[in-house]
Amino acid sequence: MYFLTRLAFKNLFRNKLRTFVSIIAIAFSVMIVVFARGYIVGMIDSLSADHIQYNSGHIKIVEQNYRQQERLLPLNYPVDGYQGEGLDVMTADLGQIDKVEMVIPRLKFGAVVSTGKELESMTGWGVEPEKEVQFTGIEEQLVEGRMVEPGKMEIIMGTTLLNKLGYRVGDTITILYNTYFNSLKGATFKIVGRIASGLKMLDELVFYLPLDQAQRLLYMEDQATELLLVLKNKNLVDQVLPEVKDLLAKKGAEGKYLALGYKETSDLLPYMELAKIIYNQVYIFLVLLACIVVINTMIMIVKERTKEIGMMAAMGLESRGILKLFIIEGSIMGIIGSFTGSLIGSLLTSYLSKTGINFAGATAGFSADIMFNSTLYPVSSVANSVFAFILGVIIVTLACIIPARKAAKLEPSEAIREG
Repeated sequence: MYFLTRLAFKNLFRNKLRTFVSIIAIAFSVMIVVFARGYIVGMIDSLSADHIQYNSGHIKIVEQNYRQQERLLPLNYPVDGYQGEGLDVMTADLGQIDKVEMVIPRLKFGAVVSTGKELESMTGWGVEPEKEVQFTGIEEQLVEGRMVEPGKMEIIMGTTLLNKLGYRVGDTITILYNTYFNSLKGATFKIVGRIASGLKMLDELVFYLPLDQAQRLLYMEDQATELLLVLKNKNLVDQVLPEVKDLLAKKGAEGKYLALGYKETSDLLPYMELAKIIYNQVYIFLVLLACIVVINTMIMIVKERTKEIGMMAAMGLESRGILKLFIIEGSIMGIIGSFTGSLIGSLLTSYLSKTGINFAGATAGFSADIMFNSTLYPVSSVANSVFAFILGVIIVTLACIIPARKAAKLEPSEAIREG
């Protein structure tokens, strides 16, 4: 084997340009696999994280009728305890479930602001500031000002929304809204913070205010439109969700509320998981395309060395040895090309994972309801690079069997005469 490896390595440098082109083809395809895999994983992770933080939590509890009309933000189907006694007991019980780290109430409602020429629609989110900061890290998105504080008539808004309305941090703004009793009211708030998140929903549509103030203004004391359960990680949803449903059933609220895992609340995430499986097949196809160059190179090598192959066979080298020789040649190209490609791909993905890829122009026409951040950060990992390297080596080696078998089947006398 050592002799065959040395001979195979030496043979590769007979035609350096051809070998170099083959290695470059393999390296390029493996580099694309590393980048594409990091990009897809980054996109799915980003979509999942944004959806969990700003829409569903890991588990979401809503009133059954509210679920059917959620886009309209109705206030007459609140989460108000097991039998309408208020949130305190219910949130305390949910917080006692193993693996549940936080129970976050949100009160969402529709609102409008007059710009002088027209009414601009918005969505108000009544939140508990401390929990919201801990869960979503919203303070990191604040580019000016601070987070709202309980007990104060203040709000924070997205940069795009503020620009559209013509307001700045420090200004006061009067907002119109419908209460729980469907009466139109108005309230004046101080703008204390400005958000620039990259999410159209937060930047263009939503304003935050303290939950206690939202409950008071909407006549919904100790009520919310949804409860979000935060777990240690999203992989625990299947384990915890049955316990949440059991608790609601024991308290007689099973027919009143729905408990939904984060995937159940998104139309997009299930397709993203399917896309991850499909892309695994695409990665194989990308490497196979590079293998066309390698196979073509190996066939040319066999044709050029027909006489030499015949002489080696006549001198006692068995067909199996000839087969191994050409497979080793292809494997060396596969190893060098795959290593180079995985290294370059890893460096590229690592760089982009820090700087991000800006899709602001491409996402300009997206609906604000779609949880897609305009800046995407590919995921860089050693496992990703190792996967691409192994995939490249295996597929290139297997592809080399075709020309290697052709070489091994040559009859010595015919090969010498033909060469």
